[in-house]
Amino acid sequence: MVLLENDAFLVELTRLFDKSRLSGSVVLTIKRFNGHNKPVPREGRPPLPTPSEFLCLVRATLRSKKISTVIHSKDVNKFQQAYWNLLKSNINGLKKLKKVKSVKPKVH
Repeated sequence: MVLLENDAFLVELTRLFDKSRLSGSVVLTIKRFNGHNKPVPREGRPPLPTPSEFLCLVRATLRSKKISTVIHSKDVNKFQQAYWNLLKSNINGLKKLKKVKSVKPKVH
């Protein structure tokens, strides 16, 4: 998995969306990240220090291509705005769902 800067991640995500137009889908996961990339230590070992601020980890996957980025709390609004603009421009192949008419039961 490649860890990228926020702007480079958005550029690469655009490329993944373009590649997925032919076949496949992009899977995106977002979760809270405490900055530790090591497992929790065993009993008897000193615990990991508590983080001063929590970060946001964003991962995108298309087939075997995986990219990720870490967003600081001060940059969340800026990243979110850029991400939504990216989604608006790339979501255009969705199929419209047909409405199913419900049949009302007859009352005797």
